[in-house]
Amino acid sequence: MAVTESAVVPVGREPEESRERVPGVSEGARAAHEGILRRQSARESAARTYARALPIVPVRARGLTIEGADGRRYLDCLSGAGTLALGHNHPVVLEAIRKVLDSGAPLHVLDLATPVKDAFTTELFRTLPPEFAARARVQFCGPAGTDAVEAAFKLVRAATGRTGMLAFTGAYHGMTAGALEASGGATEVRVARLPYPQDYRCPFGIGGERGAELAARWTESLLDDTKSGVPRPAGMILEPVQGEGGVIPAPDDWMRRMREITAARSIPLIADEVQTGVGRTGAFWAVEHSGITPDVMVLSKAIGGSLPLAVVVYRDDLDVWQPGAHAGTFRGNQLAMAAGTATLAYVRENGLAERAATLGSRMLNQLRGLAEEFPCIGDVRGRGLMIGVELVDPETALDTTIDGPRPAAPELAAAVQRECLRRGLIVELGGRRASVVRLLPPLTITDEQATAVLDRLADAVATVAAAARAGLGGSAGHGRDSAPGEHAG
Repeated sequence: MAVTESAVVPVGREPEESRERVPGVSEGARAAHEGILRRQSARESAARTYARALPIVPVRARGLTIEGADGRRYLDCLSGAGTLALGHNHPVVLEAIRKVLDSGAPLHVLDLATPVKDAFTTELFRTLPPEFAARARVQFCGPAGTDAVEAAFKLVRAATGRTGMLAFTGAYHGMTAGALEASGGATEVRVARLPYPQDYRCPFGIGGERGAELAARWTESLLDDTKSGVPRPAGMILEPVQGEGGVIPAPDDWMRRMREITAARSIPLIADEVQTGVGRTGAFWAVEHSGITPDVMVLSKAIGGSLPLAVVVYRDDLDVWQPGAHAGTFRGNQLAMAAGTATLAYVRENGLAERAATLGSRMLNQLRGLAEEFPCIGDVRGRGLMIGVELVDPETALDTTIDGPRPAAPELAAAVQRECLRRGLIVELGGRRASVVRLLPPLTITDEQATAVLDRLADAVATVAAAARAGLGGSAGHGRDSAPGEHAG
């Protein structure tokens, strides 16, 4: 998971929120806050991303709420880029971590068997689709999702004896070399790129079932045409919902077609569930919406319960690796496994995936109502509590011969993000040209908190739309009712 360059505030430009004077906050606290930000800017890499668009210094957090060093409180709909399924510092996660710490168990064990790892793998297999779990093997990788993607590529290449990979436009699979090559922003490509179906910006200008069907036919043609220039690949990797691509859910029928196409040609299908897993989309694993059984699943983020953990789970007949063929010094993170076990069990036992489906549907409907009020919202889409709002230029005249979307408006999206931060709401940007405002709240978000999130987002959109009409660039006023120093509940 990453933020594209266009999603961040340019160097030297600081969102106005960071300069607000909040009543009741001491000069000392403010000075400490600003000093930490200055030192970060002076010392850290120019590659930093979130710190540019979100100039806050978190010091305490619980559930949906973060408190900054300057005393401000925020509703966090970034959730560690989808990592915090239960929000910040959930009691069951803290208890699981303390239990390991208090037990005297070793914290670093490479790939040795431990009771903590055994409990994690047992709970993980309990949550997997039954047909997949019945023949599954698990490989613990380096601690990030991109490490698991690299491991999956190595696995299918070793198992098939082939080297090429199939991936999709708009994809995001990580920042290491191989994972980046399979992502939509790659500049040097050794991966064949396929069209990913979507309604709003359909690559064929059609959308719907017909657009998805054409995308599937293109895939079949590429694989079966001996002059396509694409030899039979080692595998195909796809996201059931593209996250960084702009929160684009794959149609279930298309997912089933991809499974049929790859199975008929003995091409392993890799499902990247790094961000979609653990209940995020309204099913425990997003592949369950379509009912497919992939050959490989790549898992990270929420499976570690807020701590670094990544695994590849795959069909047993692909397990052709020799000992040591894939390793990693930190693949045995005991605290992450304990936190992950607690998170997986809590989500499963408390029906949080079903809760995400219900609440997510309600939030999507309310946001679609907001889109009817503001022409700068081109599309609202998502699945479960993985929601995207695409900002477009409402003033650009469309070609009347083409029923297409308006141009993306990254400036408006960035302005909405800034106005949300002023109101104590943290959101992420993604999608083409970073024009999509993304919501990834924890699965534990309450109805009241969801209402507060949508109210603040609506107020931010109203402010930006009004400023855009007035030619002020989205930074005028404070919207309907909120005050700049308002604290999030």
